[in-house]
Amino acid sequence: MYFCESFDNQLYIMKNILITGGAGFIGSNLALKLNAKGYNVTVLDNLSEQIHGKDPINTSPLYNSIRNKVTFIKGDVTNIEDWKKAILNQDIIVHFAAETGTGQSMYEIIKYTQVNVQGTANMLDFLVNSPNKVKKVVIASSRSIYGEGKYISKELGYVYPKHRIEEDMDNNYFEVKYPNSSSLELVATDEESKIHPTSVYGITKQNQEQMVMTVCPTKGIAPVAFRYQNVYGPGQSLSNPYTGILSIFSTQIKNGNGINIFEDGKETRDFVYIDDIVDATILGIEKDEANGEIFNVGTGVPTDVITVANTLIKNYNANVPLTITGNYRLGDIRHNYADLTKIKAKLGFTPKVEFQTGIKHFTNWVNAQEIKVDNYDKSISEMKEKGLYK
Repeated sequence: MYFCESFDNQLYIMKNILITGGAGFIGSNLALKLNAKGYNVTVLDNLSEQIHGKDPINTSPLYNSIRNKVTFIKGDVTNIEDWKKAILNQDIIVHFAAETGTGQSMYEIIKYTQVNVQGTANMLDFLVNSPNKVKKVVIASSRSIYGEGKYISKELGYVYPKHRIEEDMDNNYFEVKYPNSSSLELVATDEESKIHPTSVYGITKQNQEQMVMTVCPTKGIAPVAFRYQNVYGPGQSLSNPYTGILSIFSTQIKNGNGINIFEDGKETRDFVYIDDIVDATILGIEKDEANGEIFNVGTGVPTDVITVANTLIKNYNANVPLTITGNYRLGDIRHNYADLTKIKAKLGFTPKVEFQTGIKHFTNWVNAQEIKVDNYDKSISEMKEKGLYK
């Protein structure tokens, strides 16, 4: 349990935690660890079919992992009445509930803004205008708010390239460019880097973060934001074709289908294991040093998509074709990985699980799961129809 000083300098025990989206991948893992630490955990989740399937009560492993271990409220962050029920007697809110597909966000714009932006607005409106006990709000932000990562130009120093143009990518040139620069060197993206998201999803996460960091202090509520990199690990949905490259590739492999890799396969991401994400989030909950701060959470190591695909195929001992397609999605970035200097200094966080170990844990878990239907082509067809897949 977490102790803090109240406004009258009395020691206050903060033991009641609400996790929105707490039946999801990150939320359920956090809920279980907080439960083991003695917190009273409440989960507000709508059990979305995209994540949990058509019969979540009986078939969702994520939901069933927390069943009877937390107070569960089936509800939606877009419904203010559900917020009223969920916030009652809570000390801390961890706000995970969100739509999370970068590509999907480019054509499901109303859905993403309603859930991510309006859902967060509903929470803040209640905290500002209604009696409550909340002392801290932790918001799950995302590396997507940065857009393209941080680079060094030999001529200009640090630069932040804009999104890539179709003409270049149509000609199989996928690296970023910057005006008046002969070459660019990728470096780690720190929290002071430029915010210029390239997708609707990224824009909504930026809005969530800014609203929480702006509004909460006006009511004496401590805000904390975590900009998570690409999270993976056991429990990740294997039936959601819109997000989670490791789970998407795994479902394709398990169905005996080939993997079609976008661009030239050399695009990189910072893949961070679920246990490290949970540990960082708990530090944000329990440490006063986190209050009012924004932190990157990742490994600080970029890994390219070809390496991801080949490692999965090797670990599954599979024989499926790997095709570099040259296709691309509008809204995708080329590179981004986290600078962890701040979170190490302020919270003492260092990731423990390196990629090869984490992916082994993940594939061992997948091997024990029922093979899910591969709906990846459905997501691609939707993007083609909207002119977003080239």
